[in-house]
Amino acid sequence: MSTYLETLQEIKERIKEHLPINAMVTKIEFEGPEIAIYSKNPKVLVDNGDVIKVLAKKLQKRIVIRSDPSARLNKEEALKKIKEIVPPEAEITKVVFDDNLGEAVIEAKKPGLVIGKNGVTLKELTRAILWRPNVIRTPPRESKIVQLIRDILQNESQKRKQIMYDVGARIHRPPVFKTEWIRVTPLGGFREVGRTAILVQTKESNILIDCGVNVGAPEHAFPALNIPGFDIDALDAVIVTHAHLDHSGFVPYLYKYGYEGPVYATTATRNLMTLLQIDYLDVAERNGNLLPYSKKDIKKEVLHTITLDYGEVTDISPDVRLTLHNAGHILGSAIVHLHIGDGLYNLAYTGDFKFAKTRLLEPAATKFPRLEALIIESTYGAPNDVLPSRREAELKLIDILNRVLERGGKVLIPVLAVGRAQEVMLVLEEYMRKKKLKEAPIFIDGMILEATAIHTTHPEYLATDLREKIFHRGYNPFMAEYFEAVDSKDARIDIIEGDPAIIMATSGMLNGGPSVEYFKMMASDPKNAIIFVSYQVEGTLGRRVQKGLKEIQFSTPGSAKPELIQVNMDVYTVEGFSGHSDRKQLLKYIRRVTPKPNQIFTCHGESMKCVNLASSIHRMIRNVVTSAPHNLDTIRLK
Repeated sequence: MSTYLETLQEIKERIKEHLPINAMVTKIEFEGPEIAIYSKNPKVLVDNGDVIKVLAKKLQKRIVIRSDPSARLNKEEALKKIKEIVPPEAEITKVVFDDNLGEAVIEAKKPGLVIGKNGVTLKELTRAILWRPNVIRTPPRESKIVQLIRDILQNESQKRKQIMYDVGARIHRPPVFKTEWIRVTPLGGFREVGRTAILVQTKESNILIDCGVNVGAPEHAFPALNIPGFDIDALDAVIVTHAHLDHSGFVPYLYKYGYEGPVYATTATRNLMTLLQIDYLDVAERNGNLLPYSKKDIKKEVLHTITLDYGEVTDISPDVRLTLHNAGHILGSAIVHLHIGDGLYNLAYTGDFKFAKTRLLEPAATKFPRLEALIIESTYGAPNDVLPSRREAELKLIDILNRVLERGGKVLIPVLAVGRAQEVMLVLEEYMRKKKLKEAPIFIDGMILEATAIHTTHPEYLATDLREKIFHRGYNPFMAEYFEAVDSKDARIDIIEGDPAIIMATSGMLNGGPSVEYFKMMASDPKNAIIFVSYQVEGTLGRRVQKGLKEIQFSTPGSAKPELIQVNMDVYTVEGFSGHSDRKQLLKYIRRVTPKPNQIFTCHGESMKCVNLASSIHRMIRNVVTSAPHNLDTIRLK
């Protein structure tokens, strides 16, 4: 049996056979899922890009070219060259050099001008400075989280490089076993909403898809990582479909207890889940709850996260390849496609998805190279779970807002900071701009502005027409004059005592954050209203208020006597803004998916919704096996 070093040596020899001698290759290393080729004369490889493409196809590996440190232009001269070659119209705002990766990270307001037509300017830059240019867009609004992550990766670049070597050694290790069977064990999120975690195992590999928390059920808050079949030391990879806490909130816990492997996600998901995880700890600390992990563990997660673009195929273990596809749920959300064994089996998991175009995002992908089994969410899987059209939802929202503002009241819209907040902001901005919404201040409180800054940092994930509006027509609706940021608790009191207003605040389920503070101050006044625009998980305060609860007790810090709040305000639910597909869209998605899977499993929904959707799919499509597994049911796929 060959060793990892023998495998690496074999690949090195194959690479050297195909590269020109004058490339002067000094080193070939596995860096995570990629093979990094270091060269003293990378110009040769840049000018002969087809050689690398052919080689990557033959090896079925991702290849990246890096210049040998001795060949790179010194930083001062490299910066001067960058400014000479890139047109001033690109508006470069920052250049950072990463010594370990040999990258020049160029931040510009118009990155297309740094890249040039067909990448011409980028190639010229590479030849001139012999650093690998990494071009990113200067966001219209600065994100503190994005900057924090960049600082961590920059300051810990040597550590990050060692992590990538270790990950590479694990991915490219010679297989010990032949892949003969595949099994899937739900550890959370099946026949329930929250704490999603799915363990996929072969003889060779152990992969965890999502690792979330259930914010509405303290007794079932975390996935079942204590089962005999789960071994953290044997875990090869963690894949995160999207940033919401019920899918990403427990990932840092893995690092607290010894996990040293990679997390795979889109760049937007990495940034957003870091934001939400930090806030999760802050809220837990304020509420006096036990912290399941620390910010140090979140930092470890950041250092171990490998980001992928949609459609990018990558090895994540000796017998599993991963591809992420657009899920249309929130920014950067992904459908996970696993190619297992050498053509043995293909599994896709939708995560949370939306099979419809929204103001914010394009609809979920439906086409896969191969597909034997599909795991699909069932949040709105019941026969009566048919949501109104987005147009109907918008008109209903605007009508309620106008009526409440006309009578001198204030409206609280609790929103998820990621996804629903931005969707509602786009609606309010357009109707206000077109004078169809009564003029009133729109106060934004909580993490919404930071999450929105991350959205504008990643325009590649936004809907085409929104991206066009922001970056080509020069109008950013997220930065409209109607929106006012709230930056203190005193400001909240002033808002409540002031004129009619619209208040958007986190969290979206009233389970913490500023929305609860506003609710306490507003609930007793019948002129006011609360509008729920997102799914309210069973067990949350939002769900109880939505169901008609009229008296609520709140514990007040420093007081033995609880505070009793009367709910006299109007309570509305406006469906149609959800980032989930309703019943019609779920079935439409199943009909559109190609190729047709042999097995379909339902998850992420109340028990009867999962069962009903599985049954309906079985009746709708002949020769497909469907089921609604429970948590801890192990399913053998092969």
